[in-house]
Amino acid sequence: MISFSLKHHKDGMYYQQPHFFILNKGNNSGKVLKIPCPNCYVILFYSIEDRDNMETICLTLWRAKFWHQFLMGSVIPYIRIKEFQKNLIQKSSELMEDFEKHKKSIAALKLLETKEKQFQENLNLINDLRRVIIYRYIKK
Repeated sequence: MISFSLKHHKDGMYYQQPHFFILNKGNNSGKVLKIPCPNCYVILFYSIEDRDNMETICLTLWRAKFWHQFLMGSVIPYIRIKEFQKNLIQKSSELMEDFEKHKKSIAALKLLETKEKQFQENLNLINDLRRVIIYRYIKK
């Protein structure tokens, strides 16, 4: 079990402990953030390894749209801090029961993430080359 502290983030607050932020309003509630925004929670940890494990779990839950079932509000959906904490503790303990399987899954997800970034960079290069070729063609 990973021990952590979940709090509302206050603007201008600086955290010494390993941490990451979670968006708490909008349809992307539960999204992992590196940089804080006005509508986010901060999760503080005692070790970097715990932070990395929990960050991967939170990112996985967000991509699976796990948090959509807990959204409240009709105009701007949001998730309550107690609801988020309760379900995060429950789901993370379920996912980490078999720690070896958890480590393999995290490694596979990180590999996919790096491959996705490389693929996106390649697509950007292709688009840049396409623009250059079109520009040269039109300029004649």
